[in-house]
Amino acid sequence: MAAPQPGMKKRQIIANSNRTMFFWVAGMSAIVGVCAVASIFLVQQLAFKTKVTVELDKTLSVVTKNNKVANQLIENVRLRGTDASLSSIKAQPDDQALQVVLDALPADENTLALGSSLQQKLIGTVDGVTIESLAVDPPVSADDTVVNSSVSASDGPQKMTFTTTVSATDPNLLKELLVKLERSIRVIDVDDLMLEKGATKYTMTLKAHAYYMPATSVELTDKVVKPNEKK
Repeated sequence: MAAPQPGMKKRQIIANSNRTMFFWVAGMSAIVGVCAVASIFLVQQLAFKTKVTVELDKTLSVVTKNNKVANQLIENVRLRGTDASLSSIKAQPDDQALQVVLDALPADENTLALGSSLQQKLIGTVDGVTIESLAVDPPVSADDTVVNSSVSASDGPQKMTFTTTVSATDPNLLKELLVKLERSIRVIDVDDLMLEKGATKYTMTLKAHAYYMPATSVELTDKVVKPNEKK
């Protein structure tokens, strides 16, 4: 058997080295790929956990704040319930003192109730004053735009405007009516007033507005935080 030539032996060594190098490169590439995928997964998980932690911190902050003010709110309600000033102006003897607050700033835009209150408890209670006309307009917001029933308490007090024309033979009776509106439990602001003197009576046209505060809804909700959720 012929002995291997030196050139053939060298080529064999080079081939073996290349094969070994290829396996090493392939193995390292696979390891790097696995590490890269694992790193991306870990970064995504870290970002997701951070997002969940932020939402939990927000919830905890709200709950902590509510717990702090709860006792103060309960105490304020208790004090208002025993307020002699409120009790002295109750509409009905059997009403709670807190009912005065609800009457002063209702939670809905009940235009019929406002019209009835004006006619039966305010304007209609001044002897000698005759109601010629009374109209309550749809509720409007602070910027005088018509609002709907979906408005929330966060939008603040809402206006309900009304126009009425009344008459009396004695102008002092009309003055008494204005004083009565000013002293009403429910806040009434006069926007425009026009007084006319006729042959036998005085006629006053009054444009004004009252307020209501939409009720606040408090509820617990669940929020799903998604890993790929964009802000």
